[in-house]
Amino acid sequence: MGRNKYPEETIRKILDTAERLFIEKGYDHTSLQEIIQQTGLSKGAIYHHFTSKEDIFYSVCDRIGQKNGAILAAVRDDPHLNGLEKLRTIFKVSMQPERQAKMFCMLPYLLNNAKFLTTEMRSIFFEVAPFFIEPIIRQGLADGSIHTGHPKELAEAMILLSDIWINPIVRPTTPEEIRARCAVYNRLFHGFGITELIGQEIIDALVNYAEMAHPPSPGAETCN
Repeated sequence: MGRNKYPEETIRKILDTAERLFIEKGYDHTSLQEIIQQTGLSKGAIYHHFTSKEDIFYSVCDRIGQKNGAILAAVRDDPHLNGLEKLRTIFKVSMQPERQAKMFCMLPYLLNNAKFLTTEMRSIFFEVAPFFIEPIIRQGLADGSIHTGHPKELAEAMILLSDIWINPIVRPTTPEEIRARCAVYNRLFHGFGITELIGQEIIDALVNYAEMAHPPSPGAETCN
């Protein structure tokens, strides 16, 4: 077999196909064999770049994460917003329907998959909090819009609660629970000068995501 002259195109084809299948059927109900068949590539070509379905999934998530990271960085680096305004904006853009809908359709509930939950936790502590939220909080300290003596810990607490406690991707959550948690969340951070971080638009989006059904069994209705 000849050497693949365009490995980037092959990888992109695999990830595009896998992402589409994960969104249509969910991670649990998409098999590696389906990905192989849909790409039209040989099993050897797939295994040359990826060791498993899980490996492909993490690469799909990394690609989505890179796009999201660019969006969050643009907010973090916006010279026209103060710290509090950046926090409100970054929470709003994080809940963009396209991103959230993709993740809800792709993932099993995180409490049902310890490895995916651990990956999300690592992302919070080692990526999102230190590179996006903490710098914004420190700017808020400098411009007077945020008040705390512990910017690092505040950043971690804010993202940990929003991504794990509030986000219905972790476990089945009713609209009433979402609204109650958002109310408590806003109250918790009010003392730091962070008022109404989770506005009604975000609450409505979270409720909508909570009502999106995860396919409970093979052949169940998808997120389309």
